[in-house]
This record gives sequence, C-alpha cells and structure tokens, in this order.
Amino acid sequence: MEQQNEVKLSSLLELETLEHGLYRGQSWDLGFRALFGGQVLGQALQAAYQSVPEDRVVHSFHSYFLLPGDAQKPVVYDVEIVRDGKSFSARRVKAIQNGRSIFYMTASFQTPEAGMSHQFADMPDVPRPEDVEPDIRMYERNYAHLGRRMREALSYHRPIDIRTVDAVASFTAKNRKPVRATWLKTEEALGDNQSMHQAVLSYASDYHFLSTSLQPHGVQITDKNLVIATIDHAMWFHRPVNMNEWLLYVMESPVSESARGLVRGQIFNQQGELVASTMQEGLMRLREE
Repeated sequence: MEQQNEVKLSSLLELETLEHGLYRGQSWDLGFRALFGGQVLGQALQAAYQSVPEDRVVHSFHSYFLLPGDAQKPVVYDVEIVRDGKSFSARRVKAIQNGRSIFYMTASFQTPEAGMSHQFADMPDVPRPEDVEPDIRMYERNYAHLGRRMREALSYHRPIDIRTVDAVASFTAKNRKPVRATWLKTEEALGDNQSMHQAVLSYASDYHFLSTSLQPHGVQITDKNLVIATIDHAMWFHRPVNMNEWLLYVMESPVSESARGLVRGQIFNQQGELVASTMQEGLMRLREE
C-alpha cells in the first residue's frame, strides 16, 4: 500500500482573502468524478462567515449545485451581503471556477437567544462508534481493487473518521431499505471556533448521503452506467456542533422519481440531542449499456 500523507481538513476550510467579499479556497481530489460537494458547502459557509458580526451563528443554509466542479483547480467565493437586521443576517455566496458559477448558497445567521425548546426526534439504537469499523479500513482491505484515482486520493478521506453501521450491506448492490446510519468525528482536534465545527459538519454531511437513494434499486455508486450528482443541499443547525466528539448521522430516502432521489438526515450527539438536519435532492440516472 502506498504511503498516505497526513492532511488536515481545517487547512482546506481556511480561505485566502483576495479582496473584501472575495475569497479563494484550494481543492482536494477525493477520486470522484467531480469536485466533492461537501468541500464547496464547507468553504462557502466559511466565506459567508467572513462578513457577519462575530456574535452571529449560522442556523440554516440552502444551496444549489449548478455545474460539476474541477477538483484540480481552486474555487473562488463571492459573498453578497443581503441583509443585516437586529437579530438575523442573510448572505448569498456564489462559487466560481473558470469564470462560471458552479454553486449558489443562501445562508442565514442569528444572534443566539433563549426561547421555547422541544425535540420530537429519537436517536435510533445502533452500535457504539467504538464497536463499528472505520470505513477507511474497508477501503484499505480492498486497496488493490480500488481505481487508480481513488487509491491516490485515499489520504484525503482520512480527516473525518466515518463509521458506517452495517457497512458491508450498505455498500453492496443488493436491494435494501433506503436507510443508513454513520458515526462521524474529526481526526483533527478542532478549537472552540463554532464556525469551523459547522463548516466541518457541512463538509461531512455530503458523505454517503445521496447514495442512500440507490439502496432500494440494487445499484452501487461505482456503477459505470450511473450518472449521479447533487442538485441541491439544505442544512439546519439546531444546537452547537462539536466535531471533536462522535455524532450519529441518520439518513433515509423517502422517495425517488423522475431520475431524482430525495434524502433527508438527522444528526444527533451521543446524548441523543438533535444537533442538525439535512435535506438533499440529486440526479440518479442509469445510462443504457
């Protein structure tokens, strides 16, 4: 097995300031057919954070992927200040490559305040993260069978420790219910900056998400006849995020139709508190052989 270099996710999410409201982020090639959507989500959120008052925290964002990104090139982020109110701020972020807009995000920030609180969501009973094998070990065991690009990119899959419950069954081409649960935690110790924790969770929220819609159809993500791409991705943050501790990402796909799959996710901390929610729709098209 080739030697893997240590890489830090925080370095990917630290942007270069080109001028006021304009930032540039470097890209990682994860061995996929296009730029990993989680990278753009995390970097765009970090770009938006550059322009809001320090006391404001993102509570939601809604985004659209317009064109496939190029993992060999950096991404430029153009931030527009939409509104600053007494409690809320709105920002619009445009991601640009080769002079073309590949992605849009609208994010809303709020000054934290006390209010009514309830939770009508139950964390499922799954094995503890310590009892679940890291996904990266499964890739390492099958290293010789991975494509060249994936072998070269394996080190870039290490910064997030992702542990899929019943991983072997989830990643086989058998017809299964469209549900999946993964534990996730950063390998790198992050500080107290909530914006970085939220950006890292945004990055990780795109892992294994849309492919959950493939499970009832007996199609693997590696199928050469499969065209799969994220169309939109939304996220809501309910409580402070701590990526230094294990979070459980519970995913399900309620429907797929018209070559599109819909997935939704709930992210719990180990105390069973719902930390964040996600929704995504994506293209899922099988080409005729």
